[in-house]
Amino acid sequence: MRLLVKIGLTTVLLLSLFQAMAEEVLLKPFVLVYRGAGTVAEKTAAAEAALTAHGFTVVGRYAPYPEAMVVVVTSDELKANAAASAQGGFGAAQRVAVTRVGNEVQVSTTNPVYMAQAYRMKSDLQDVARGLEAALGHGEPFGARGLTAAELRRYHYMFGMEYFTDPSVLATFGSHEEAMNAVEKGLATNKVGVSRVYRVDVPGGNETVFGVGMKAPSDAQKYMDDRFIMSEIDFRDVKSTAHLPYEVLVSGNKVYALYARFRIAIDFPDLAMVGANSFVNIMKTPDAIESALRQAVNP
Repeated sequence: MRLLVKIGLTTVLLLSLFQAMAEEVLLKPFVLVYRGAGTVAEKTAAAEAALTAHGFTVVGRYAPYPEAMVVVVTSDELKANAAASAQGGFGAAQRVAVTRVGNEVQVSTTNPVYMAQAYRMKSDLQDVARGLEAALGHGEPFGARGLTAAELRRYHYMFGMEYFTDPSVLATFGSHEEAMNAVEKGLATNKVGVSRVYRVDVPGGNETVFGVGMKAPSDAQKYMDDRFIMSEIDFRDVKSTAHLPYEVLVSGNKVYALYARFRIAIDFPDLAMVGANSFVNIMKTPDAIESALRQAVNP
């Protein structure tokens, strides 16, 4: 009898474990909300109008290359969650991309729930995801085989590579005001090909995130160039243009950026290390991006 009871309990525990594993949600970095006829200009205007009508604020637009536009939005909820989260400014905005691919136009967004876990935020941003869906329509997640929330919260691409908690310190100043003035000045001059796309101030007055576009001034600096990087890694039929733009965070008197081996990998976690369209083709990119951003914020 005892043996039967033990077998029965073991069976129940195994079934519960398998059920829990089956119910665990796999998250993906992007959501495709439209693909079909139209122009980039038409779909961009329509997306902006819908987002504004549903409570989002457009804070910037970025055309990284021809026939592609990224609209960056924030909201009171995004900013409040950023204020409640460590380094939360990195998640204070969401991105909506409109890209022509052959004869069709694709409209996609970052996945707020994926970003909330990857950036270890306090809220899971489910309400923000519902807001984007209400504005732009139901979409299909894409961009990876999928990661669980727990996997995203401790994500790094492989052994020895950076976590979310290992950002680059680009500069240190005497005060928050000095740091802000330096970043604003550096991005305005755009001497190294790094320009301001947007700015979002996190409530509390001590943290601001800047979105930056990176366009190499010459071929010698191509490894920091958004168009070059995406030409190597964004090769699938459905485009991940909403990966752009990059972020620079002013927090207190320091200026940070997520290191590229995390920031790129979190949006392209399935990308192979070697071979065609792999990370090896942009091996020089992490250091090139860090160098360009460091120069940009130290004018």
